[in-house]
Amino acid sequence: MTLYDELVARGLIAQVTDEAEIKELINTGKAVFYIGFDPTADSLHVGHFMALILMKRLQMGGNKPIALVGGGTAMIGDPSGRSDMRKMMTTEMIDHNVECFKKQMSRFIEFGDGKAQIVNNADWLRNLNFLDFMRDIGPCFSVNDMLRARCYVNRMQTGLSFLEFSYMLMQGYDFYKLYQDYGCNMEFGGDDQWSNMLAGTEIIRKKLGKDAYAMTIQLLLKHDGTKMGKTSGGAVWLDPEKTSPYEFYQYWRNVDDADVLSFLRKMTFLPLEEIEEMEKWEGSQLNTAKEILAFELTKMVHGEEEANKSQAAAKAIFTSGSAENMPEEKITEADFRDGSIDIVGVLVAAKLANSRNEARRAVEQGGVTVNGEKITDIHTSYTAEAFAEEFVLRKGKKKFCKVTM
Repeated sequence: MTLYDELVARGLIAQVTDEAEIKELINTGKAVFYIGFDPTADSLHVGHFMALILMKRLQMGGNKPIALVGGGTAMIGDPSGRSDMRKMMTTEMIDHNVECFKKQMSRFIEFGDGKAQIVNNADWLRNLNFLDFMRDIGPCFSVNDMLRARCYVNRMQTGLSFLEFSYMLMQGYDFYKLYQDYGCNMEFGGDDQWSNMLAGTEIIRKKLGKDAYAMTIQLLLKHDGTKMGKTSGGAVWLDPEKTSPYEFYQYWRNVDDADVLSFLRKMTFLPLEEIEEMEKWEGSQLNTAKEILAFELTKMVHGEEEANKSQAAAKAIFTSGSAENMPEEKITEADFRDGSIDIVGVLVAAKLANSRNEARRAVEQGGVTVNGEKITDIHTSYTAEAFAEEFVLRKGKKKFCKVTM
């Protein structure tokens, strides 16, 4: 099986502009491709992780990845899949996030001379002259075509600012610059990026002629960026300070039955033959498949030691309620009122509930235990001494932590 055929078999390819040429480039290791990452936070999340794994696959086949960090495009914000405008960030915030991204990416992709590159589009976007840019790039775009683009559909009813409308030009210009300056001949993107990706191809063709060599590929992501990696507690991050290895493990351990094999194909390096055997599994065997998925992905992100600890902790919790290797959350004196804290406050402080209302409902519905004892009274309170001993807090069947001071 060729590398391209494997990408198709793993469910990673949705659309391409020229399949024959793309196959040839990828299978012969001649693809110089880029994937963009806008630094809208100080950590990559699991949606980015899927793209990083794809880059790793292609690099292992001899192709050269370019990780494009959007220090310039992040100043506008991609409107794709959003119903409102993104919060504007300062350049200082963006630059900080860029550095965080670079450190995380180096754990998955091999960078260096003749290998992968990290490029920041701030290098060319922040210093653009507006009139020169519009005269040079503006004629490549039809407003009529842009208004039909999927990336703008969700915003046409609620209002689309000109700032966001210009994002497509910026992303298209990225491909044009990377093509000219880095020899980039291919772009990959998620299932909400097709219009933006084609924009770059159009600029190259119109500016450099029909023979210009540039390809685009759309990844088939069952969970797009607005859905994947979201939990009731927020996003699932690759930074262990934001999402602990145990929480990361549990996220994948608890995916829907219908998704587990798809994720195994797309995000692990397990042989396809092995995954195909799992397609015969039913019932409790699917839990085994989820454990394999969770372990493999946690190992890639946090290392084998943390994957083993997370797996052992999960099994111990479900069998005996042991707090060994369980994730910990600390509460402080500021969380106490008149020397005590109620169970509702503990749930919020331990990040097992996003608000007191959510915590109160969980208690009233019988979904909260402390050291294995069900708590049904929302007024149940604890002094600091309670947290000097083992204090295992559980919400529902899947959220646990040891609470300490």
